[in-house]
Amino acid sequence: MDYMTLKTLKLSEYSDAADGFRAVSDMASAAKDRIELQITVAMKKANEGEAAHAADGQLRELAKNFHYTQVECGLVSTALDGFVYDLEAARKKLDAVVEEAHAKKFTVNSDGSVSYPPAGEKTDGKLPEGGTITSLAEDPTADAIGRYAANIDPNPNAQYAQEYADLIADAVKEATEADEKWAPKLRALKADDDLTVSDRDWADAKKDTAGVLKGAEDYLHSIKEPPKHGTPKENAEWWKSLTDEQRADYIAVHPDSIGWMDGLPATVRDEANRTVLAETRGATQIELDAWMAKEPDRFTTVHQLNPNTGEEVDVQVRDPEKENEWQKWEAKRKELQGRIDGMDSIQSRYDNFTGADGTRPYLLGFDNKNLGHAAVSIGNPDSADNVVTYVPGTGSNLGGIDGEIRRAEALQAKAERTDLTHSTASIVWLGYDAPQSLVPDATDDTTWADNARGPLSNFLTGLDTAHHGGHVNSTLLGHSYGSLVAGETMRDHPNLPVDNAILVGSPGTGVNHAKDLNIPTDHVWAATAKNDLVNMAPPPAGRLAPLNPKAYMQLFDDHSAMYGTDPTSNEFGGRTFGVPNGHLPGWHLKLMPAHSQYWEGDSLDHMAEIVTGGAP
Repeated sequence: MDYMTLKTLKLSEYSDAADGFRAVSDMASAAKDRIELQITVAMKKANEGEAAHAADGQLRELAKNFHYTQVECGLVSTALDGFVYDLEAARKKLDAVVEEAHAKKFTVNSDGSVSYPPAGEKTDGKLPEGGTITSLAEDPTADAIGRYAANIDPNPNAQYAQEYADLIADAVKEATEADEKWAPKLRALKADDDLTVSDRDWADAKKDTAGVLKGAEDYLHSIKEPPKHGTPKENAEWWKSLTDEQRADYIAVHPDSIGWMDGLPATVRDEANRTVLAETRGATQIELDAWMAKEPDRFTTVHQLNPNTGEEVDVQVRDPEKENEWQKWEAKRKELQGRIDGMDSIQSRYDNFTGADGTRPYLLGFDNKNLGHAAVSIGNPDSADNVVTYVPGTGSNLGGIDGEIRRAEALQAKAERTDLTHSTASIVWLGYDAPQSLVPDATDDTTWADNARGPLSNFLTGLDTAHHGGHVNSTLLGHSYGSLVAGETMRDHPNLPVDNAILVGSPGTGVNHAKDLNIPTDHVWAATAKNDLVNMAPPPAGRLAPLNPKAYMQLFDDHSAMYGTDPTSNEFGGRTFGVPNGHLPGWHLKLMPAHSQYWEGDSLDHMAEIVTGGAP
């Protein structure tokens, strides 16, 4: 970069290019949605068989290509905006210096040097001569000598010219640094020359995002930043204050934070989270592939005599030490594969969307941290008349999200049939780390729920904030340990926008009476199946529960529970609804089959009635 290049640079061309890439990104996004939500749906309805199945697979790949195009073009657009911002700063400095120099009748030459006219006190009837000064800022010694010479020059213009030349050099240097910073970043935003979007492509997209984000820090700081630890209302106001260009740039480089930002529209969060999902899926698959290559040997070779031939042969036998190492490897493999399966189950909701009214999936939150988290809505919560948010309990994690989504889907479908005049969005909220075992994780330990109260409160408030028609009929459904999460959240947030609470298979809600949940007690509903072993959970009695008589008070006091009063008891003060007895323990080798049967039969019917504003 030199003076004339910076002086004549048409920054509008780069801004126009950014707009162009943004337009391509928007078109790719629209094409992806059209394929997933319209074309494939229509094709499945009209065709069947191997050819239709093959065509569906090809369309999914095409949708993936459009999604990748959307993400990469969005990054290019943001990178160009950042580049223009950096160059504009340098250009403004340059223009200001040149204008001031011209005002003094100085001349700025094409190489950035500054010529100044004669001035000062006359000697022998002549003014001190003018001259030309070139900045030597890159050579500290030469620069110091030049400055000294300008200071002792009898022509006072020499000092001004030196100052102007140095400022011009600084502006050119700043522009050069911007050019050198952005050139490799823009070159890196280049896809493979094929039509396959691989796991490595998505992993590279994640790296591209990090690179653009680091380069665009100054540009993004120039925009009004999101409120730190903002409330859903503050988040919504911030989002509304941005231009379309600024919103697109924030989604491009901050999809992870935008995706979890409560108070933003469901469509915005869905777009951001689907990018995080695709990038995380690619990175996790690469991690799994690398891990598979490290599988340790489980066996040791020993020499044995063949009893039939008498010959010595090599036999593979299990080695206890190697087996232990292999088991550790296998646990990690299962974990990675489970996370991938969970991500695939979320993506399958888009791939298999049938076009039924109100069943379009929205990914309202996603990450792969700790146990993995996701918030999936069946139907748009911003426009639905009823919204039910289901909080799963013990054993829930990203790997098992498919089953949780199925429950949300079942309740949404039943609610739509229960009330044909109003729409219902059904959400599974796994925005917390749930305990992974009954003992010791879920026994006498509220830590998991304590950590979930704030995030769940913000999520529910965010749904209400983003809703198009103001307050929505909201139901909070807690199952198993999730009912403790729901109870504590309602207990500690009196103004939570929740109209109804449903508590099934609950070990307690953290309160002793329904009124402590801060909604009318006749809107608090609970049910526990007769054969659900949660009925046998003792109230908290410390680590020595087996030796503490208090642990067995439930034999004589049926209103006690592990976490407060049993919500199905009369003492709790809420309302109950009927559910089937459920299967006995041991059915199909399952320890607690009845604990998972609340999304069936009469139980599902009754929950749908509550969700739609009725009563069982």
